[in-house]
Amino acid sequence: MTPITEVEGRRLSLSNLDKVLHPATGTTKGELLHYYATVGPAILPHLRDRPVSFLRYPDGPDGQLFFTKNPPPGTPAWVKTTPVPRSDAPRARQVMVQDLASLMWAANLVVEFHTPQWRAGAPAVADRLVLDLDPGPPATVVECCRVALHLRERLAADGLTAYAKTSGSKGLHLLVPVTPTPSEEVSAYARRLAVDAEAELPRLVVHRMAKALRPGKVFVDHSQNAAAKTTATPYTLRARPLPSVSAPVTWDEVADTAESGAPERLVLLLDSIGPRLETYGELLAPLFDPSAAGPVP
Repeated sequence: MTPITEVEGRRLSLSNLDKVLHPATGTTKGELLHYYATVGPAILPHLRDRPVSFLRYPDGPDGQLFFTKNPPPGTPAWVKTTPVPRSDAPRARQVMVQDLASLMWAANLVVEFHTPQWRAGAPAVADRLVLDLDPGPPATVVECCRVALHLRERLAADGLTAYAKTSGSKGLHLLVPVTPTPSEEVSAYARRLAVDAEAELPRLVVHRMAKALRPGKVFVDHSQNAAAKTTATPYTLRARPLPSVSAPVTWDEVADTAESGAPERLVLLLDSIGPRLETYGELLAPLFDPSAAGPVP
């Protein structure tokens, strides 16, 4: 029998609560749903007013994974959607996760949440810049931290402030609040940052995606600033064997990891996020403060 629950006046059918989704820890779907219910106040501001894409993994990370931008079949009428500019589908719409009820409905589908750098009210006008630091083995998140510290200083020299979060996979993301700027201009600046980082740290950084260039280096992926691209939303669980979360970290943690050479320090699992929020609060709060945003050079 499928349990029925009520969230903010909406009736939801929650299915397969005992199904193990993250085999390395035996984490069940019920525990996943409890996680999202608990961190709703933290993740919702990052989702709200942005078209959401889903990476679905209903049978866990070892099952079928599929990425979707269209509202899934059976999307309730009360879940808000928004038109999005897409060349492949001129009348396309995407889900917006605006409240706890729609968050729990989406979480029941077992998804990663991915969002663009712009809001639905201003398509292709970014209010944040993102740099995805992706290590090529044998490099790890340790090398990503070293690159992140370099990029933090470079951004500060340009009058911009960077905030770090784990990718929830192998690397690190840098998020930078910017005054609303066309995505094309943000993309061009992000690419310059990546190219310059490679010139200044040639043994550590690569700005091109070609796999042959990446072993032992950190790929500074600037492409996610394009209007059509998305990034894993802060606090989303990832489709990994461990129930890892793309979660904000302090710059002290980044520096300590870079110095210690211990990548496990930045493996953040779902049961650690509540305590971290109690300890640190919302480390990404400045992303929502217009006074913290700077102009893109």
